This record gives sequence, C-alpha cells and structure tokens, in this order.
Amino acid sequence: MEIAAQMRQRLEIAFAPTVLEVVNESHKHAGHAGDDGSGESHFAVKIRATALAAMGRVARHRAVHQALGDVVGRIHALSVDAG
Repeated sequence: MEIAAQMRQRLEIAFAPTVLEVVNESHKHAGHAGDDGSGESHFAVKIRATALAAMGRVARHRAVHQALGDVVGRIHALSVDAG
C-alpha cells in the first residue's frame, strides 16, 4: 500500500475527519535533500476533525504524528495543516 493511502487510512481511523487531504509533494523536491528516489518522501496533510479542534496547534501536530505512527519515520518531510 502506498504511503499516502496508509496515511489516509490511519488518520480516518484516529479522527473521523470532516476534511482530509493527503498530498504527495515529492515531485517538487526531486533531486533535493531527502529525496530518496521513491517518489514518496514529502507529504502535506490538511485535516479537520472535532477531536483536533479543541487542541492547541502543537497538540494537534503531535496527535497527527502519533496517529501516523511509523509512517512518519519512513518519509523525509510532512507539512500539517490541522484544526
């Protein structure tokens, strides 16, 4: 299963979001540091969920990282827009 699909699945299970966008931005970083040639190194996540809305910004980011688990360690960069 591709990384973006794993990310979607884990975030849906953890938060039942009303908005969830997982965008693979690896093509923008081809040849740069962190590009491992897999095409799955840089991602952006936009998520809106009731459980996240009550948290501060840092807590939201931590919750997203926790939900993603080991996926975070398999990518180079993750941009999170959570609320």
